[in-house]
Amino acid sequence: MSSKWDVRFLRLAREVSTWSKDRSTQVGAVIVAEDKTPGPYGYNGFPRLIDDEVEDRHARPTKYDWTEHAERNAIYNATRIGMALKGCTMYVTHVPCADCARAIIQVGIEKVIADAASMKDPGFVDRWNEAAQITKIMFDEAGVKLTLVEVPERNEE
Repeated sequence: MSSKWDVRFLRLAREVSTWSKDRSTQVGAVIVAEDKTPGPYGYNGFPRLIDDEVEDRHARPTKYDWTEHAERNAIYNATRIGMALKGCTMYVTHVPCADCARAIIQVGIEKVIADAASMKDPGFVDRWNEAAQITKIMFDEAGVKLTLVEVPERNEE
C-alpha cells in the first residue's frame, strides 16, 4: 500500500506535467528530500531559451532532438540551486526511460515512485516499454528502488 505522501507527491508531479507543451505526452517529476521536503521539479520540454513555438520541432522523430525529459530537467534544476540529490526520492508521472535512469543512478537518487497509470497508457507503452525494461534492470543492479503507485481519484480517498 502506498503512503499518503506518495500519492500527494505524484499528484504534484501530475500538476507539474501540465506545464509541458508536448503534444502527445506530458511528464512531470518532483525530487523530494529524505525528510519529505519537496525540491526541484521538471517537466518534458525544450531547453531554456529555445523557441518551442517552431512547429517542425514538435513532430516525431525530430522532437526527440529538441525535448528534454522531466526527470533530467528536475536534476538540472537541482544543480542550478546547488542541491545534492544523494538519498532523495523522485516522483514521476511515467516510468523513466533508460537515459533518465542513468542520470537518476549517477546523482544518487535512491527511490523512484512512478504513477502506475503510465503503464496502462497504450501509446506510452508502445513507445517506451523497451526502455522501461532496461530502466528496471539498471535500477535493480544499482539498488534504486522503483515502485509503481496507483493514485486514487480524490473522491476515493
